[in-house]
Amino acid sequence: MRAVRLQEHGGTEVLQVEEVDRPEPGADELLVEVAAAGVNPVDTYFRDGSYEPVDVPFTPGVDVAGTVAAVGDAVEGFDEGDRVFGTGIGNGGHQGAYAEYATIPDDRVVHLSDEADLTEAGAAGVVAGTAWRSLIDHADLDPAEYCLVHGGSGGVGHAAVQIADAVSARTVTTASEQYRDEVADLGAKTVLDYARDDLADAVVEASEGGVDAILDHRLDDYLQFDADVAAQGATVVGIGENSPDPGFTNDGAARSKDVEYQFMSMFNTPDLRVPLRGVAYLMERGDLSIEIARSYDLAEAGEAQRAVMEDSFLGKLVVEP
Repeated sequence: MRAVRLQEHGGTEVLQVEEVDRPEPGADELLVEVAAAGVNPVDTYFRDGSYEPVDVPFTPGVDVAGTVAAVGDAVEGFDEGDRVFGTGIGNGGHQGAYAEYATIPDDRVVHLSDEADLTEAGAAGVVAGTAWRSLIDHADLDPAEYCLVHGGSGGVGHAAVQIADAVSARTVTTASEQYRDEVADLGAKTVLDYARDDLADAVVEASEGGVDAILDHRLDDYLQFDADVAAQGATVVGIGENSPDPGFTNDGAARSKDVEYQFMSMFNTPDLRVPLRGVAYLMERGDLSIEIARSYDLAEAGEAQRAVMEDSFLGKLVVEP
């Protein structure tokens, strides 16, 4: 089979397509014929070695969707020909999904209905799983609550807007003006230009005094902002930052409202199948779709990883073998 491999850590040029033996599934694994693999920033961190270095040669790609080609001896509940999607591979030393076939531990994959699109599912794992855990597990988002999603056109952001809409929350989100209409079509009640000078005032006005839940992907930029626009007893879920030293200029804004802060990584999920099943259900119902901005073949994996870090786009990038 063909697979993208890196023999050493480095820039995108280390990603090369090689002919390798098709893997055999372990006792608790599925062998999946890959339909699509999402391209995530985390894939680039394993490539360049900024995350815990993995053994090389290595195939990146933490997200996957496809059709089961073989089942390990200890696996129950899956058969050859099943449509599945999952996440959490391509890290911790496990080979990833930028390949024609990939092995997946059975605790990181769930069934996918015929109604769901395999390419979208291949891009769903990290972003929709993160959005689900943030809003459903940590923020405990309820119907009619106001939810602020920073970056509504991004991978996690555009999934979060739809998940919030699916539970009948009222979503305020930020995006650049070019994506305003598209993000609104995903279910956002209010879409605000993130560059406007009066953004905090606009968020408070749109939420009738403050938001109940906030999903923040850039804590170094918005930690104080979140406190300022929060309603009494709000929950802020932090999923990332550009600089590792976010801080308040006035923490009294948070203390006076009893704001709760939850910092999370999807890879700490106790059972990845729980949010994946929720995502699969919403995709089956048509309440969640993953916008595919661009698709790349295996030979273009390096360009895909460059684009995911440098380009502006709505939704997700995928590799389709």
